[in-house]
Amino acid sequence: MSGGAKCRGLSLMSGGLDSQLAVCVLRDAGAEMEAICFETPFFGADKARAAAERLGMKLHVLDFTADEIALVKNPPHGFGGAMNPCIDCHATMIRRAGELMSRLGFDFVSTGEVLNQRPMSQNRQSLGVVENASGLKGRLVRPLSAKLLEPTIPEIEGKLDRERLLALSGRRRDPQIELATHYGLVDYPSPAGGCKLTEEGFSRKLRDLMEHEGLDDLGLVRLLVKGRRFRLEGGSSVILGRDANENMELAAFRSGADVLIVPTSIGGPTALMPSRGGFIPPEADIESAVRIVAGWSRPTEGPISVEITVDGVRRNVEVVQQPLRGDFKLRQIM
Repeated sequence: MSGGAKCRGLSLMSGGLDSQLAVCVLRDAGAEMEAICFETPFFGADKARAAAERLGMKLHVLDFTADEIALVKNPPHGFGGAMNPCIDCHATMIRRAGELMSRLGFDFVSTGEVLNQRPMSQNRQSLGVVENASGLKGRLVRPLSAKLLEPTIPEIEGKLDRERLLALSGRRRDPQIELATHYGLVDYPSPAGGCKLTEEGFSRKLRDLMEHEGLDDLGLVRLLVKGRRFRLEGGSSVILGRDANENMELAAFRSGADVLIVPTSIGGPTALMPSRGGFIPPEADIESAVRIVAGWSRPTEGPISVEITVDGVRRNVEVVQQPLRGDFKLRQIM
């Protein structure tokens, strides 16, 4: 161990101020620290990577997609305000970190949680639920509120100096801002969730996908961050590109029996109609999708040309632009 460190810790790193402060405090308390973060289609690791680089520490990045989808399908402790299984998600992350802790010989896992900072997920009861569900009882250190919680095994064994740990509580940020100045942390994001599952608009799209195509196709899950979406009467999903980049991404994604619709005589959105699980978009839905593409294209006089690709076979049709009927707007998911 370097610098006379008595133990090694693995800290969950979101990239926010609290997760960075947790590392600084634990270093002062005698630990050599590395960090771990997770990636899914619902949240990324860019902020964690930037923070770990600033702190000069090794970062382990784990794919958390399968874990998150399993929790969305069946959250033991339910959802938050949208489709965010926060308690179970956090417990599973800590459990995964615990597995890496055991494999690589770390002494504990830590987080940047502050007691009562979030009334639902960081109250004393929720912190206890997460600790028990993670299987890391006694090995989960919360250095920013440690003096308000039971001593952990590294503290009891004298490997972590409990006197150097903190007793923060509540939603006030002033203590963290003062600590940031003390540790020379000047580049950190403002507090924010950063998880798409907490957004009601995104959650509507996720619920719709789960109810129709399901969540087993990770390609479709990853596409949830792209485009406007419609659900048509015949059961088809229509994903409409919002700009040139999304149009290209939808065209590149098409495979098998997926339907691709592209306006060719005027600028407009590309539309993708996925075919999954034996479902093939019916012709009536394809006709509706063509009208949606025309309705969202640049206004022009006379008919526009549209290319339809079904099962790799292309055909061209002409369609007259007209305002979309109210029923299309009602079925627009987002």
